[in-house]
Amino acid sequence: MKAKNFSLMDQHNTAFTLSDFRGRKVLLSFHPLAWTDICAAQMKSLEKHRKLFEKLNTVSVGISVDSVPCKHAWARSLRVKDTRLLSDFWPHGKVAKSFGILRDREGFSERAIIVLDEKGSALFVKIYPIPHVPELSKIIEVLQRE
Repeated sequence: MKAKNFSLMDQHNTAFTLSDFRGRKVLLSFHPLAWTDICAAQMKSLEKHRKLFEKLNTVSVGISVDSVPCKHAWARSLRVKDTRLLSDFWPHGKVAKSFGILRDREGFSERAIIVLDEKGSALFVKIYPIPHVPELSKIIEVLQRE
């Protein structure tokens, strides 16, 4: 599956356009909603592993349906400084929907990790139970092999 190009604003109100990262792997870490403990742990884990991802030619981002101001306040409260937290707010969940992971009834995405290769094709896709923090060790193994 090749990802459709998209552009979303991050917590700093700066555009993140997927096609700008061709030539690098992109780890899309979808989380249901900001301000929940499990989602916080998921984003802190991305921040903690950011330098390793960089060594593996990978940019990692968090994505949820929360608004940009919400993402900004949440990133500050979590002390997430370098990991970009993207707002899939409007049109509501458009990017999550393009990957088939928007939970229409609840209005938020699945908890999922999608890793795209250097050309934008899916290298790794996993949907996690909503109450579980994704374990990054398996994803890191995939990135190290590629």
